[in-house]
Amino acid sequence: MPAKPKLGQNFLHDASAIRRIVTALGDITDETVVEIGPGNGAITGVLARHAARLIAIELDRELATRLRAFVGSDSVSILEQDVLKFDFAAAAVEAGRKLVVTGNLPYYITSPILLRLAANHAALERAVLMVQREVAERIAAAPGSRDYGLLSVTAQMYGPVETLFTLPPGAFSPPPQVHSTVFRWRFAPRFAALQVNEHDFLAFARTAFAQKRKTLSNNLRAAGYAPTLITDALKQAGIEPSARAETLPLEVLANVFQRLALQPA
Repeated sequence: MPAKPKLGQNFLHDASAIRRIVTALGDITDETVVEIGPGNGAITGVLARHAARLIAIELDRELATRLRAFVGSDSVSILEQDVLKFDFAAAAVEAGRKLVVTGNLPYYITSPILLRLAANHAALERAVLMVQREVAERIAAAPGSRDYGLLSVTAQMYGPVETLFTLPPGAFSPPPQVHSTVFRWRFAPRFAALQVNEHDFLAFARTAFAQKRKTLSNNLRAAGYAPTLITDALKQAGIEPSARAETLPLEVLANVFQRLALQPA
């Protein structure tokens, strides 16, 4: 079927890439796999042959109808639904185990989908996802790199991320105007290990990276933290006053947060 640009549809047709994505999921013979945005079913058909159960979530009614005829079976469910409203927790309970997720994410709602997955981490084991190359680079970026920022910290606090491979526009129909990268995300949240509250720490991270060109100290001051508290917290954490958040590993950011939490802004 012709792609619908308003829905961000770019259908993958590279057979080698499809095999690599399914292989990257690992052994799924006993797993329930959730595919986000199956489109014309290029990956769906392969998943259906390997997974114990497949749930494909497709917003486009025409594509959902076509997919049911193409891969419909007792072990495959094609849901015509917005993935942002899908109940991952209920699906995991029904499966009796955590879910495996995959999908070629529409560029225009990539961030909301990633945040939705993060919010449902308790129901998820791992994900292999395709996003715009620049987004994948930001998700997997290391401290001190140009791409390290709020998205990196947020994603990596929910578990390790690794980029797998990048595809050119020609691997899709119609070809997008950007390259796409496949990455694997294993859900193993670090909040408890770092002794920080999930909600409060992520709010702190938004403050720390509010203005990337500013120092961490200036961003915290702009958010209302007392200058003396900031100075003491950075000194105790062994951080230079001129340091920017983009240079600090998760462990160090958590350390600063813990010290500042003694006197919330």
